[in-house]
Amino acid sequence: MAEKSGRSPRKNHWLIHCVLILICLGMMFPIVIAIIESFKLPQDIQRNPPTLLPCDTPTQAFNLGACRWSINGYQRVLSIEPDAKSPFGFDIKGTLISVYLGNTLLYAVSASILVVLLAAASGYAFSRFNFRGKRAMMTAIIAITGVPLLTNLLGLYQMGVVIRKSGFPYDDRAFLIIVYVGMFLPLSVWIAKGFFDAIPRDLDDAALIDGCSRMGALFRVIMPLTVPGLVAIFLLTFVNVWNEFLAGYLLVSQNQYKPVMYGLYNFLGENLINLQVIGAACILISLPVIVLFLFFRRSFFEAMVEGAIKG
Repeated sequence: MAEKSGRSPRKNHWLIHCVLILICLGMMFPIVIAIIESFKLPQDIQRNPPTLLPCDTPTQAFNLGACRWSINGYQRVLSIEPDAKSPFGFDIKGTLISVYLGNTLLYAVSASILVVLLAAASGYAFSRFNFRGKRAMMTAIIAITGVPLLTNLLGLYQMGVVIRKSGFPYDDRAFLIIVYVGMFLPLSVWIAKGFFDAIPRDLDDAALIDGCSRMGALFRVIMPLTVPGLVAIFLLTFVNVWNEFLAGYLLVSQNQYKPVMYGLYNFLGENLINLQVIGAACILISLPVIVLFLFFRRSFFEAMVEGAIKG
């Protein structure tokens, strides 16, 4: 007879869920604190001992109707001013949002699209074709992912200086996008190859028999099946570019082209004492990534689950 386990499956189920809930709460706690701090008044942030919610009164420890909230931090970050020419009737003058956020959006979207296209083409080639040096190339690609960015920054910086002095057409933004593509493409190639490997080759053969060319079979039959994987590659690249600081700080010479993390770095120096403003800046910078994941979360989770099962 099989030995009976000490816990029933139902108890194990609840135990796993409780542990996962505790982990999620622990990960969410710093984010919740940042959101609350961004709406607090400066005097409530600097209180000692600190309070989580500024809802106390001289006679009560907590009174929901007495909570003291302020949006001054967001107003200082956005610097909204009336503008009759704007379709919305106002204009955002804060450089953190009006300049640096737009730069990062350009870098993240451009690099992510290029990485998806190149990773899809490379992954398909490595998955479907056999050629001399294939194993060595795949090994080299995965080895590159282990090289830290700091070891390449000096060479990349010197490369940018040489190109500027050579008289060759040069743009800081294009150079940084190329650097980001080189940083995040190797691992993406392996991810794309894994998804192409999971698709039976019989589908390629069936499409070719039905009259499709090799490219037709790729775009009409194979590529739609790898959409979750390509979405995952796009999201991973987008988030990594969005959060990257060192390359944007060192490789871009003009401040108006630097990414949002550089803008936050400057903003911290100017508002180090005012934690309300810093909290508001951090929340506003995080919003585009959060919104992106909310829209594509289904495809992303499908890709992660399918990759785990097929791997």
